[in-house]
Order: sequence, then C-alpha cells, then structure tokens
Amino acid sequence: MRGLIVGLFEDWKGLDERIEALASEIKQIGEEEANCRRLTSVPGIGPLISTAAVAAIGTGEAFDRGRDFGAWLGLVPRQYSTGGRSILGRISKRGSKYLRTLFIQAAKVILMRPHNWQRFSFGTWLQNAAPRLYPNKLATALANKLARIAWSVLRHEKMFDTPHHEAIAI
Repeated sequence: MRGLIVGLFEDWKGLDERIEALASEIKQIGEEEANCRRLTSVPGIGPLISTAAVAAIGTGEAFDRGRDFGAWLGLVPRQYSTGGRSILGRISKRGSKYLRTLFIQAAKVILMRPHNWQRFSFGTWLQNAAPRLYPNKLATALANKLARIAWSVLRHEKMFDTPHHEAIAI
C-alpha cells in the first residue's frame, strides 16, 4: 500500500510540474501577442482568458458587433415572442462553453471586490445593477459586458480605457 501511495504522489508531482510549465507558456504567449496584451487591459481578463479569446475569434472580424459575440458565447437570454410580447428566458448557452465559463469566472472575480468597482468605466452600471439582480444573473450580465468590451478591444485594436489603468487579472 505504501508503494502505491508513493507512486500516486510522484504522479501528482509530475502533473503539478506539467501544469506549471503550461501555465508559464500561456503567460509567455500572452505577453508576446499584441492582441493578448490589449485584452489584458480589460478588468478581469488575464493571460488565460486573453489567449483563449484570441485563439477562438482572432481579431473578431467574424462578428459585426459586440452583441453578436456575446450571443455567440451564449451569454444573452433566450427570447420567446408571441403576440407582440417578448419573454426573456435563461441564457442560451451556445458557442464555446470553455470561453463562456472563463468570462463568467472573470465577472465573479470582479464582483468579489465591490470596493474596486469605481475604478472601472462600467463601475456605476455595476453599482446600479447589483441591488436589483441576483448574484449569478449579475455575474452573467457582467460577463456579457466583458465579452463585448473584449470584442471591441480586439476589433478596434485599442487598449481598454480603465480610468486608473488598474485591472484585476485572473
């Protein structure tokens, strides 16, 4: 039994080393690629999300506007319309599940620190939305906003305009 546990521990250490090597490689790619550097100027977006977004959509030319990118990610509610009345349902969950999950995690990291909200240009929107939305719904709405901002940064090749140039990175 002792030999089995020692073998499993060695396997675990090997996996940890491999994860560290891949994480440093992703970080290096994020620092070298211009689009990734621009994306990391968006609050909540770090090397992992920026490289994943650039790998998925490139410069965002496939989408006409940020709303289309958010819809492709599945971060917008499904719409049921009948008789001139529109009913909004759950998020559609279409597109890249991995990228959608990363954007929602980025939003949850930002939501964990309400004292930093005023540093961002969307801070007043966030403070107004927080009391009226449930936490997961607010995280999804913020993830949609972050995805739209990310598309705009990629498409227009400009850095995000955070007032104090301070961003929370994953």
